[in-house]
Amino acid sequence: MTVDTKDTVPKMLQKSAELYSEVNAQYKRTKAGEFEPITYRNMFQLGLDFGAALLNLGIKREDKIGLISDNRAEWQHADIGIMAIGAIDVPRGCDATPIDLEKILTITECAVSIAENNSQINKILALKEKLPWLTTLIYFENDVKDETRKLAEEKNVRLYSYDEMIKEGQKWRIEHKGEVEAELEKGQADELATIIFTSGTTGTPKGVMLSHRNFLTQLDEIPERIYLNPGEKALSVLPIWHVFEREVEYVIFIQGAAICYSKPVGSILLADFKKINPQLLPAVPRVFEAVYEGITKKMRKTGGIVEFMFNFFVSFAKIHKRMQRKMFNQNPCFTVYYTVLWWILFFIPWILGFPIYWLGDLLVFRKIKAMLGNDFRGGIAGGGALPPNIDEFFWAIGVNLVEGYGMTETAPIVSVRPLAAPIYRTIGSPIRGVKARIVDQEGFVLGRCKEGVLQIKGDTVMKGYYKNPEKTAEVMTIDGWLDTGDLAILTIHDELQIRGRVKDTIVLRGGENLEPLPIEMKLSESKFIKQAVVVGQDKRYLAALILVDADEIKNYADFNGIPYDTFEGLLHSEVIQKLYENEIANLISAKNGFKMFERIAKFTLITKPFEVGVELSAKQEIMRFRINDLYKTQIAAMFDDV
Repeated sequence: MTVDTKDTVPKMLQKSAELYSEVNAQYKRTKAGEFEPITYRNMFQLGLDFGAALLNLGIKREDKIGLISDNRAEWQHADIGIMAIGAIDVPRGCDATPIDLEKILTITECAVSIAENNSQINKILALKEKLPWLTTLIYFENDVKDETRKLAEEKNVRLYSYDEMIKEGQKWRIEHKGEVEAELEKGQADELATIIFTSGTTGTPKGVMLSHRNFLTQLDEIPERIYLNPGEKALSVLPIWHVFEREVEYVIFIQGAAICYSKPVGSILLADFKKINPQLLPAVPRVFEAVYEGITKKMRKTGGIVEFMFNFFVSFAKIHKRMQRKMFNQNPCFTVYYTVLWWILFFIPWILGFPIYWLGDLLVFRKIKAMLGNDFRGGIAGGGALPPNIDEFFWAIGVNLVEGYGMTETAPIVSVRPLAAPIYRTIGSPIRGVKARIVDQEGFVLGRCKEGVLQIKGDTVMKGYYKNPEKTAEVMTIDGWLDTGDLAILTIHDELQIRGRVKDTIVLRGGENLEPLPIEMKLSESKFIKQAVVVGQDKRYLAALILVDADEIKNYADFNGIPYDTFEGLLHSEVIQKLYENEIANLISAKNGFKMFERIAKFTLITKPFEVGVELSAKQEIMRFRINDLYKTQIAAMFDDV
């Protein structure tokens, strides 16, 4: 099905529902652990029923509706209904803290919010005094307790279940025939579809305004790179409020395929692979890393000849595939590429190596691939950088794993490595409708093969930050380019390769986005810490460089009778290391509003004060890209290349 970028998302889904009416669109997990299918026709009609119920509640075009839930089939039905009547969803997951919800729902002034379950209802009701306009909560799970209902009544908030909304919507559609469909037809491509708030801890989160056109523009080319056939399946493990999962679901729907709702838990995910036999798995790099770790740990546990064979054949496969990439131009190219030379050098060893690779595939790789079902076409890694060792491992054993790149502000896809023609360690070229350029720190445009800051322009770029023109101006150039804050380079053939980050936001391998500044400010409250720099881009966890207050440490040592020969020796002593460990744990904790993934797992104590022009800018601000270079040895040691 072709996409019309003049449509809205509900109009696109309506076309899919007409074209693939009896094809399964969703597989919903039952309490028994089985998968219950929902056809395209039923999914879309449930969405219209939900939209009708919202009209019955008095919701109008451009009203904002909170959508606090994790990924599930009902999320999509509710969102179809919200967008069909011209309202705007404000999504967030169940892991949102009360501070997050207060800021998000306050900024958008949502009168109606959807909460997944009893826990989320209580979380929102506790904020009612700060949300005077809140009148209605709708819940998906039928687990609402009597005390919760009583609390809602006391706070003058109406509660409706998803099932009640669907029944009321069906009744309303009979009594107001064609009105929901009429509202859907009024929709315009440049109207807001959603406001997605970027992660924040103590600072004010930014609400990214995305239009229907932002989402639909990507659907022009992405199905060519990430292809599915009607009736095929993709496993869903990511939070739907995250823009990556949301756009992935639209990519699936426009091709008449189905979403199967799973969980990013090893045992559940692998069991679902066998049950569903999916063609695709879109996920954050951490999921693929967990699969890799599960395989390697199993091999180490088995030991003996099995472990030896695994290590031997994987090592050989990596070498064999490296030769193949050289010969078939599957590596990123930054200079003139002498293909003939590589064929002369590698053809004979590559051919001779085929029997060994085939044997490895027969004895080892096929057993690994069997864990992913019989029909697996490939994985799509997004939301963070794919580690090189994970990329090479799956490439070596013959599992297609491609990497994509984007950000919430680009709705999100900028580029993705095509399944059919991947170029190793790149994210592919920008998709149609998206332009990319590389600029230096002063904003001058650089040519190909020169590293600089990546800027993006096109119909996927956001309309701006909600009620925050100052922040919008900070990331948008006068001529309409979005500054991503990422360091990148273009190959000779215009594939993009991300090299690092200039901006402060850290993205962990699990896809979690966080701002380091609030963490650093909190750490600096300790009398033992002069300054802190949080690091962890593309890693599993956060770590920190801690600039110590030498005087305070010496005073602490003297007061507690701690002997030492040198100050460096004192810093490395067990008692001082424990002191900092406790300080950090107490400051960066849940009681101070920090999430689990924002906690500091490792730290390194440093003594050299930061200097202007070295670690600091003229404004006394930390230049993070300089820190990453100056302290790369210390940083690498904290992560041990994880």
